[in-house]
Amino acid sequence: MKSTFRLNLVFGLCLLVALFLALNFTGLGSTVKNFFYLISSPIQESFWKAGDVTSDFLAGIFQAENLKKEVDELYLKSRSLIAEIAELKELETENQAMREALNLGLEKKMKLNLSRLISKDISGEVLLINKGKKDGMMKGYPVITPQKLLLGRITEVYDNFSEVMLITNEDSSFDAKILDKDVYGAVKGKGDSGLYIDLVPKDKELSAGDIIVTATLGGDFPAGIVVGSIKEVKKSDIEPFQTAEIISAFDLKTVDAVFVITEF
Repeated sequence: MKSTFRLNLVFGLCLLVALFLALNFTGLGSTVKNFFYLISSPIQESFWKAGDVTSDFLAGIFQAENLKKEVDELYLKSRSLIAEIAELKELETENQAMREALNLGLEKKMKLNLSRLISKDISGEVLLINKGKKDGMMKGYPVITPQKLLLGRITEVYDNFSEVMLITNEDSSFDAKILDKDVYGAVKGKGDSGLYIDLVPKDKELSAGDIIVTATLGGDFPAGIVVGSIKEVKKSDIEPFQTAEIISAFDLKTVDAVFVITEF
């Protein structure tokens, strides 16, 4: 049986070789190939298109991954740029504050520590600055703007931060005087950004628009720091003193950097 199978296999192979040679020599090979291609072409085309689709699909995946990677890199770069811009803005603010202080000659009159505002609690009349015990801050230190306008004083000190009570706080009180006049009184906070001067003798002249500056009587602040201007004077026939409502000189909306006076 095995020998008969081998003979048949050899015979079949020889027949195929003979057929192939006959087709090539007789010119019929191209016809047979054409017939074969005609039959198999739809199948080959399907495989070819499937290969293209698969290739395009894989290429799309790779492109999407590359695009996502590029987007992620751009996002990280944008965040980094935002951080750099913010840092530059802070430096610009600090440089501007220093320039204004130098122009006013403040560094010659007192020792200053430049600080930045961290938060503004307007309702509580309290500010938070980015300097604390590690920076040598102490309770009672005066705080001013770069334009030499009085803000308040430090009331609480932490390791890295300090709380500043505004002069408009109800617990704030200090001695002051009218600029270019021999008129003294006590400036007190009313809360809600309010401010007034009290204990001014009735015989002293007060007028709307008068500039109020700090006095050295109480020793809380250095002399000559601008507090604000008089808005309205109030007198009473039965009271020995007169009072006046004050418009504070500073505007918290425009304050970013402040100076803590550590020595005066």
